[in-house]
Amino acid sequence: MLMIRIGTSGFSFDDWKGTVYPQGLKKNDWLAFYEKELGFKALEVNFTYYALASQKSFEGMSRKTSDDFEFVVKAHRDMTHNIRDRATKKIVDTGSVCEKFIFSLEPLMRDKKLSCVLMQFPFSFHCSRDNVEYLRRIRDLAAGIPVVVEFRNRAWLREETFSFLREHDMGYCAVDEPRLKGLVPFVSETTSSIGYLRLHGRNKKWFDSPMSVRYNYCYTDEELKGFVGPVRTMDGRVRKMLVFFNNCHAGHAAKNAVRMAHMLLGDKTV
Repeated sequence: MLMIRIGTSGFSFDDWKGTVYPQGLKKNDWLAFYEKELGFKALEVNFTYYALASQKSFEGMSRKTSDDFEFVVKAHRDMTHNIRDRATKKIVDTGSVCEKFIFSLEPLMRDKKLSCVLMQFPFSFHCSRDNVEYLRRIRDLAAGIPVVVEFRNRAWLREETFSFLREHDMGYCAVDEPRLKGLVPFVSETTSSIGYLRLHGRNKKWFDSPMSVRYNYCYTDEELKGFVGPVRTMDGRVRKMLVFFNNCHAGHAAKNAVRMAHMLLGDKTV
């Protein structure tokens, strides 16, 4: 039986008003609409990259969703991006922010709605010995919590990386993004019981571009069909398959996620 969850990377965007959400719908009702009307059963929470959430915030989100709804929570930037001292360039101790982040997840874990934590590292996170050691420390700090890792730097695409992730029970986040030098191409790899595909769009104005430009891309049906076979293959290797669209500008992600759900699941719940 297919265990594929499809959704978007975030749901609370002002430019979704009138395109995804009805013009008069209150923001407080957007999450319920996301599940009940759009039909999604999973959400990738992205605001946690910028600010540590409170348990109260997650309690509220849990209350607004059904018992079988699941959340992926993106790690705070001080766990993935701001991890080196600017002067010495050495990796700093991120234990404190990790503890606060994990503490905030308690309501989702209690309600059995935490699917996993997504750790998305920047292009500047190179495939080096100290960065591998950092991944090992993160795994220890987040013991008992499913973790999926997304790389942006192509140098990580090697068998040693996949072996390391398998050994430490960390998922690999397959990505679709612009085919530019140095960026990670789509590879349908799985390294834990969770399969993950994150679609960013293919806007070639990627480096040094604001998010409103970088993620302004809408996949065609033909492009989406190209993922149907690989996603089903990945799903056959894991306990759960997650597919999220991060091309959120102007509601493209929601539109593409609905189409992808129809292609993969037909009328089944996404």
